Amino acid sequence: MAATAGIRTAQAPGAAAPGAPPPVTLAEAVPVWARIAALSFGGPAGQIAVMHRVLVEEKHWISENRFLHALNFCTLLPGPEAQQLATYVGWLMHGTRGGLVAGGLFVLPGVVAIMALSWVYALYGNVGLVAGLFFGLKAAVLAIVLQAVIRIGKRALKGPVMVGLAATAFVAIFFLDVPFPLIVLTAGVIGYLGGRAGLPQFKAGGHGGAGKVVDGPFLLDDHELPRERAAAGHTLRMLLVWGAIWLVPVAAILLALGSDDVFAQVAVFFSKMAMVTFGGAYAVLSYVAQQAVEHYGWLKPGEMLDGLGMAETTPGPLIMVTQFVGFMAAFRNPGALPPLVAGTLGGLLTTWVTFAPCFLWIFVGAPYVERLRGNRALAGALSAITAAVVGVILNLAVWFALHTVFAETKPFAAGPVRFDVPVLSSLNPWALALAAAAVLAVFRFKAGMVPTLAACAAAGVGLHVAGLV
Repeated sequence: MAATAGIRTAQAPGAAAPGAPPPVTLAEAVPVWARIAALSFGGPAGQIAVMHRVLVEEKHWISENRFLHALNFCTLLPGPEAQQLATYVGWLMHGTRGGLVAGGLFVLPGVVAIMALSWVYALYGNVGLVAGLFFGLKAAVLAIVLQAVIRIGKRALKGPVMVGLAATAFVAIFFLDVPFPLIVLTAGVIGYLGGRAGLPQFKAGGHGGAGKVVDGPFLLDDHELPRERAAAGHTLRMLLVWGAIWLVPVAAILLALGSDDVFAQVAVFFSKMAMVTFGGAYAVLSYVAQQAVEHYGWLKPGEMLDGLGMAETTPGPLIMVTQFVGFMAAFRNPGALPPLVAGTLGGLLTTWVTFAPCFLWIFVGAPYVERLRGNRALAGALSAITAAVVGVILNLAVWFALHTVFAETKPFAAGPVRFDVPVLSSLNPWALALAAAAVLAVFRFKAGMVPTLAACAAAGVGLHVAGLV
């Protein structure tokens, strides 16, 4: 096993516990990370389960406790926790190069797939069978988002305090238009203070994604973990290098094109988003959808659902839907560039500023992860943020439902309260029927995500062929 860059460990590089698997080179690890990336469907829970099965159960590369400890650390960070978990384990095994390989490969299939689908959507999205395909996908996405609300709610809402936080978050974002970052910050402060005071209501629970306990020995066992500390200069070096990788392109675009250019808007907006994406993709997508549709006008409401349908049906983090948003923003505001070229550059720029910070958080923070163990205040902050996220995801489900089942909505405002209400005469009965069928399939018959998406997409195509949509 190669030495981990920038840290000191209890064992000599390449050492392993008696009976553990033999040391693994980076070249030998690449096919395993590629396999994990190709199987990374189903959102964070499914992706974490795949990693657990391969890394812990099959390969015995990392122990159960160490895997869960890494996962708990990643849930404290903004950004997609599954991608960051892959980066973290890759870093543990082979240093910075290993983290880059594991985290980069985790994203690569989604980048390619979403870019291809964005081209198809831009060229043919409102034509023929493609329109029917996405009509069906929207209905399935509604059921999947509702399932996410219930799944996360069961884990996070362990008492009246957490239920109150979730309800307050929903009211704040849906009725009062409070920005998502402010909701996250407020919940985090409340949880931090509650955890620091030792209140049992703010004690964080376990994470539900990992699976069963597996016996060792392992290549990376538990006893190494407490002795890891950052070497001198490592933190500053990582901050400078990854800060530059992330922010220098953003600054160059701002200086060259000005703040009103679509590329500058994309770079700045998604850079800010990368710092507040606590709680997973479903939570932040509510914020992205509202900003992209209502503030910038990059997308129409239904198109955000189309993008989420793409991300649900392709491997990689669900947050890859942001690449579709960046693509469509630049495609519709190409300036002097051909629209497809502008869209491609906009999508790649979005992906860059979304995921470059993920590597920064891991490479800077991972050496200090032991200092977070048992910290009641940080555990309380995470618990409160997770509860607030339930309310934010519920807002996402309601917002998507309004714009899928009804062709038109109208704004309602009374003092600080403002939200969209449906125009009842614009109800689309086929959209309602498909959404109801998707909900029934997911909750009554326990159908998986991929079969539900496939069935709804096929139904959408059939309705289009029949001339009903």
